[in-house]
Amino acid sequence: DERFEVKDKQDYRVVNWAEYNKALENRGNITFIIDESVTQNWYSDSPAQRGAQETYSDTCIEAIMMIKTIFRLPYRQSRGFTVGLLQLMDLAHLKVPSFTQVNRRFRTLNISPFAIPASGPITIAIDSTGVKVYGEGEWKCRKHGWSKRRTWRKLHLGVDPCTGFIHCHITTTNSESDESQVNDLLDQVEAEIDEVYLDGAYDAQSCYDGLLERDIWPVIPPQRGAVKWYWEEPGDADDYPRNQFIKRIEEVGRAEWKKEADYHQRSLSETAMYRYKTIFGPTHYSRSLETQTQE
Repeated sequence: DERFEVKDKQDYRVVNWAEYNKALENRGNITFIIDESVTQNWYSDSPAQRGAQETYSDTCIEAIMMIKTIFRLPYRQSRGFTVGLLQLMDLAHLKVPSFTQVNRRFRTLNISPFAIPASGPITIAIDSTGVKVYGEGEWKCRKHGWSKRRTWRKLHLGVDPCTGFIHCHITTTNSESDESQVNDLLDQVEAEIDEVYLDGAYDAQSCYDGLLERDIWPVIPPQRGAVKWYWEEPGDADDYPRNQFIKRIEEVGRAEWKKEADYHQRSLSETAMYRYKTIFGPTHYSRSLETQTQE
């Protein structure tokens, strides 16, 4: 099968060091302004409706929440940061909503996803990571063990291994299985998808069938000791991708199969997890699931 042709190993080392170093420096440079397109649309222009009217636009609330999230600030400090920034920009006449109003509006804010251009079919690597809500720090757990009062959320990400762009994401409770989120993740991707790389936690027939119905080739390592499935009839077992993987692993071994299938691209989704936690931290600052999803 041409899908199992050995591919040259890609080199992911940084080569543009000057540009890379400058980008990291700029990440810490807090000399910035709020874009004019935001300040010009600071107040809401939505039509009048029954009840209290919205004073501030969604753009205003989103800008404050971006400051809050990136600089890991509580709500009150986020408001103070915004007030000071507007004063530096000679825009002190713009009022800033209260921290309670920002919190309330943020829960139902309709945030438009960042449009990622793509020419032609793309590859997606999907994985999930835990983000802590409540619980002790690493030192306490190491010294005294962990207690039952630990709450986590699962962050599911779909990453293009070639560009590093995050095309889709979902936040769920930690009781949700990984494979149950695949279809919802792929629904967010506007570009055509050719292949999806997933780890062994997604080795479920529902996951395979969902991808094949979308005409997407699944690359998922079967569990050790896995038996063959058939799709609709026993006679079509050899055509099922998972069965092809099992057969090939029996022939050349698991490590060689991963090289042939270029499976190691999936690890780049873990790199995206590391990037996320480095920039935004390993914990959620919001307490409810709906605001954690927005965050």
